[in-house]
Amino acid sequence: MYKNEFDNYLKQNKKFKSYMFYGQSMFLVEQYSLAIAQSFGENDEIEKLYFEEYNFKYAKDKLLQSSLFSSNNILLIKVEKKLPKKEVDTLIEACNANPDSTLIFACLGDGDFKTMESSFSLKTNSVAVRFFQPTDTEAIRFLEYEAKLLEMQYEISALNHLYFMHKNDLALCVNDLKKLAILDQLITVNLVDANCFGIGVINFEDFLHDLISGKDVGDDLSLILEEGMNEIFLLTQVTSFVQQLFMISSYARTLGQPNPKEILGFIPPKNIWEKKSKLAINKKPETYQEILEYLLNIELELKSSKINDQNSYIQASLRKFTVLFR
Repeated sequence: MYKNEFDNYLKQNKKFKSYMFYGQSMFLVEQYSLAIAQSFGENDEIEKLYFEEYNFKYAKDKLLQSSLFSSNNILLIKVEKKLPKKEVDTLIEACNANPDSTLIFACLGDGDFKTMESSFSLKTNSVAVRFFQPTDTEAIRFLEYEAKLLEMQYEISALNHLYFMHKNDLALCVNDLKKLAILDQLITVNLVDANCFGIGVINFEDFLHDLISGKDVGDDLSLILEEGMNEIFLLTQVTSFVQQLFMISSYARTLGQPNPKEILGFIPPKNIWEKKSKLAINKKPETYQEILEYLLNIELELKSSKINDQNSYIQASLRKFTVLFR
């Protein structure tokens, strides 16, 4: 199931015996995995097996045997590649056999976890939840939620600024929010600039603007990928940026002056919005269709073809992009 459906179960206080979290957003996978584990017991009642620590026999025995020191037997397993379906089925069965046990899989990375997902169903009192990258609006709402938990006073523009500074990396944003909370001050854009530092040597928002403007982004593109950005994630961010430009352009052509709150659901920093609006209006509607078709074809190739070097492929494709659509 998807996040929204699972969130509805959470609101109803519905609990399962076994959980599997996976998808594009590693941040949400980790956040939900830990939150669910903590909803069943205290931190010292949660045993964590991370990656190479996983051992099937040990996990099975752990789930079958109740703890001598507490009534909760919680096992959180992080994996980067799929586990054999037979092992997953056995662990779910072991968890159901022991009323004290709870099993949670946090599946991280780009591995194909579909065979694992098929083991989770309501019949076995288990659930698999797939996460997509949150939209900008969803991400800002999440940061607002975190800020309120930290009892912070903030300007929404400061949260937007922090989010774009960290190239949409929610984990880094939340870490900085915790640091800013110590200052016990109203969080403003200036305070963010004075105490937080964006990742990487390339401003990602500027990179996207230059790419769509048809400028030579070869060197910046290489640096972004060298910093570790995933090729498919990069492509989805480009596509998302273009979709925003199209919405701004369509709004301006039909209703007049673009309203960021109505279009995006939040108000970005003024300089970013003005720059983005100007770029959006300069392109024709039919150009947006051609751009999106081009980007979707690249994504289809990356996900369905056996491309040995995705790094080189995405660099070549985006360099060609700047020539086609300048």
